[in-house]
Amino acid sequence: MRCLLETMAEVPGNASSIHYYGQAAKRRLEGARRMLAGALNCDARELVFTSGGTESDNLAILGVARAALAARGSAHVVTCAIEHPAVLSACSQLEKEGAAVTVLPVDGHGRVEPADVRRALRPDTCLVTIHHANNEIGTIEPVAKLAKAAREGGALFHTDAVQTAGRMPVDARALGADLMSIGGHKCGGPKGAGALYIRKGVEVAPVLFGGHQERDRRAGTENVPAAVALARAISECPADWSACGALRDRLEREILARIPSARINGDPQHRLPNTTNLSFDGVGGEAMVIALDLRGFAVSSGSACSSGAVEPSHVLLALGLNRDEARSSVRFSLGPGNSPEQVDALVEAVADSFSHLRRVSMDPVREAAHA
Repeated sequence: MRCLLETMAEVPGNASSIHYYGQAAKRRLEGARRMLAGALNCDARELVFTSGGTESDNLAILGVARAALAARGSAHVVTCAIEHPAVLSACSQLEKEGAAVTVLPVDGHGRVEPADVRRALRPDTCLVTIHHANNEIGTIEPVAKLAKAAREGGALFHTDAVQTAGRMPVDARALGADLMSIGGHKCGGPKGAGALYIRKGVEVAPVLFGGHQERDRRAGTENVPAAVALARAISECPADWSACGALRDRLEREILARIPSARINGDPQHRLPNTTNLSFDGVGGEAMVIALDLRGFAVSSGSACSSGAVEPSHVLLALGLNRDEARSSVRFSLGPGNSPEQVDALVEAVADSFSHLRRVSMDPVREAAHA
């Protein structure tokens, strides 16, 4: 992004320094904070710049739970089965530190029921953390209702909004979140840039120690160019993604017409406009990813943060798919820059790849039958 390069060239100073160059960096940093706050409908002082969604999730979850452990000796966190690894791993770490964690199930579309949150709450529940939208299937959770359930039970509510900020309106006040994580690279911003919204009055123990940056909530010299580019990306993303949603629908419709055995995973209504996840019976997801990559299309067989994992997607298993079905799934992500012609070319590539891979997988079966 141009603003990233411009800031790197024009603002070399450390935002914590009191000399001219440091104060110039400080002005850019606080300008970015105000811009981002405007996009998220919150106070600029409620935003902490981080290195990305993973750090934001860790600061929110570990920060709240550790503060509770220190204050009263116990802490209980509620999350759900299809959260991003950054959330689930942070919760696993808390269990090692003596906290209790409840993992809620989801329905067949990936949605969490507010009633399940209410039933899971305990007197020592300090935090409920449920993402705004899932990174693999695009399902959007009823966050405002979930936050209300948590608040009525006396718990704070955190949501990972990395998938939604910049792709749909994200209003911290309207969602009712006490803490909210965002990242830049999902909406055209830089990788390694993120922020955490912390509602005024919420106490969060730091997870990084050093200087007094970010109002003592996140030590370390701020990455001013990344913060500026993050704020610009979130603020300037298209407000209307209906065209992208139409392309996603076109992609699904044409693939299903060409491959009737394919199935869509996730919620058919409450979902991101750019994401679809499909299972292809009898064809491995990784094989399909490789085949499409050779044809010039970049798709995924799961979360990029879980690449290299041999286990099938925990998200798809939680939806009720069996292990073979989960392994045969592929995630497609579109953007405002994609065209109908590109979608049609992708459909052809998917159909050709599926046909080839099915034929290859059936050859050993035929040979065994004739042996």
